[in-house]
Amino acid sequence: MALQPDYRFGAAPGWGRTSAADAAAIDAGLRAYMLRVYNWMASGLLLTAIVAYAIAAVPEVASMFYTVVRTPRGIATAPTILGYVAMFAPLAFILVLSFGINRLSKTTTQALFWAFCAVMGASMSNIFAIYTKTSVASTFFATSGMFAVMSLWGYTTGKDLTKMGSVMIMGLIGMLLASVINIFLQSSALAFAVSIIGVIVFCGLTAYDTQRIKNDFVEYSYAEGTDEAAKRSVMDALGLYLNFVNLFQLLLQFMGVRNQD
Repeated sequence: MALQPDYRFGAAPGWGRTSAADAAAIDAGLRAYMLRVYNWMASGLLLTAIVAYAIAAVPEVASMFYTVVRTPRGIATAPTILGYVAMFAPLAFILVLSFGINRLSKTTTQALFWAFCAVMGASMSNIFAIYTKTSVASTFFATSGMFAVMSLWGYTTGKDLTKMGSVMIMGLIGMLLASVINIFLQSSALAFAVSIIGVIVFCGLTAYDTQRIKNDFVEYSYAEGTDEAAKRSVMDALGLYLNFVNLFQLLLQFMGVRNQD
C-alpha cells in the first residue's frame, strides 16, 4: 500500500500546512505587492491630475475639449468633439487591458496604463472650470480619506466580502441604468439618489477589491520580478484607480462649489 501523509498529529514541513518561514515569506511578498499596486494607483492619479490641470490652465487648449456655459446654478461646460473622444477613450483602454492582458507584454501593459491615466486627465479637465480649485482640493482629500479607510478595512477584516462585492456590482449596474433613464427624465431627485448610491457602491467596491487583490496574491503567489506579477499589479491598480476616480466625481457633486463667473 502506498504511503500517505498523516495529518492527525500536525504536518511536517512541506506536508499539508505552510511552514512559519513560508507564511512569513508570503506575508512579506504580499506587503511588497500591495505597495506596488498602491504606487501604481497613486502615480496614475498624479498623472491624471497634472494633465487635467495643465489643460484647464491654458484657455486655448481647454477650448479644444469643452466650451463654458453660464447657467443660473453657475458655470457648466459642454464637450466639443475632441471632448467626447476624451470622455469615451478611457473605455477603449479598459477593454484592451481587460481582454488583451494575456497577450500584452509588461511594457505595453504599463504604457497603456499611463496613456489611460493621461486621457482620463483630459476628460476631467473641465472640473476646474466648473468648480472652485479650493473645493476640488478639499473633495480630493476627503476622497483620499474615505478610500484609505475602506481599503484598510478590506485588507484587515477577517470577514469574507465576496457577497458584499456582488451586491455592490448589482448596485453599480442599477446606478448606471438609472443614470441612463435620467438622461430623459432630467430629475434632480433621481440624480441625487444615484449619487448617494454611487458613493456607497464605490466605497464598498474599494473594500471588496482590496480584499480580492490580497486573496488573489495569497492564492497564486505571483513570483517577484516576473512579467505576470508586473502586469497583474497594473491591473489591480487600475481597479482601485477607477474606484477612487468615480468616488471623487460623485463626492464633488455634493462638496464642490461652482464657479459663478
